[in-house]
Amino acid sequence: MKKIVILTLSTLFLISCGGEKKNEIATETPIAVKVSGTTENDNSPFVTASGKIESQNSANVSTRMMGYVTKVHVKMGQKVSQGQLLVSINNTDLQAKKAQVDASILQATAGFNNAKKDYERFQALFAQQSASQKELDDMTSRYEMAKAGLEGAKQMRNEVMAQFSYANITAPFSGEVTNTFVKEGDMANPGMPLVSVEGNDLMQVMAMVSEGDITSIKNGMPVTVLVKSSNKQLKGKVSEVSGSATNTGGQYLVKINLDKTDATILSGMFVNVQFPIEKPKAKTETTKSDKILVPESALVKQGQLTGIYTVSNNVAILRWIRIGKSFGNQVEVLSGLSADEKYIVSAEGKLYNGVKVSVQ
Repeated sequence: MKKIVILTLSTLFLISCGGEKKNEIATETPIAVKVSGTTENDNSPFVTASGKIESQNSANVSTRMMGYVTKVHVKMGQKVSQGQLLVSINNTDLQAKKAQVDASILQATAGFNNAKKDYERFQALFAQQSASQKELDDMTSRYEMAKAGLEGAKQMRNEVMAQFSYANITAPFSGEVTNTFVKEGDMANPGMPLVSVEGNDLMQVMAMVSEGDITSIKNGMPVTVLVKSSNKQLKGKVSEVSGSATNTGGQYLVKINLDKTDATILSGMFVNVQFPIEKPKAKTETTKSDKILVPESALVKQGQLTGIYTVSNNVAILRWIRIGKSFGNQVEVLSGLSADEKYIVSAEGKLYNGVKVSVQ
């Protein structure tokens, strides 16, 4: 009898606790959220394209000779000035060749001086009719050959001296070393990159524009460049517009020169470029566009999926959507969200699928 009473009391206690939990769930405080309707942008004031910042002056410095690298004088990230020594390549064979050429110049100079004296002597003898025309012609030919031999030796020396510039690699312009491809003891081959140098004073953006928008892009057009990593806005002008997309996968290459940059803007950063275009004429109801734009901050990323929180009966519902092009800080929704549907812009707590919300 005592066991039955104890079991009954325990059951009543568990039922009471379950009822309290249900009451707690029922009385859960809704999360305060702000919602907004989607926007239909029929008259977008700009065309947006993705791009990347690059230096206007950039070069992979290489050599035209083969030899072992004796020393790398710079490190990655180091500032260099124009003409500064970057890499030294073993030039022992050039030194030997230079000595040979110098010896040949001495020999050619001696032969030339001797031939010149004989030529001048025979000219005087011929004028005195003490030498025949044949003797003067032979001496003139000898003199010209000696002169050509000396000139050839000098040109060989110029060639050797030019090769010394390929053994001592210098910076083609002032900038920053962005990469070193060799170390001491490596074999340098003709055309092989040794050091990469970029000028950090002048920056440009390489953007890819679709075929539907390229006709609106003109040289000299002022543009706004939004740096994705820092959310900074830069100003620039279109400097070049490609007229072919044969080698760029259907996208047209556009170059933009940036007006001003600072130390936080680095080569390789990804950007969005806004090209201003004329607003199209007002559309009739039959031709009205159904382009849906939502703020990028309202999107939810989970792996390869993109979603947005909508509101239904004061409950947050996670809706998976498919997005398209970016327009500044807004993104086009291709599917998954209707034009008149409300979505959550911001929340004062952590959102999850099924949580109760209170629209402010």
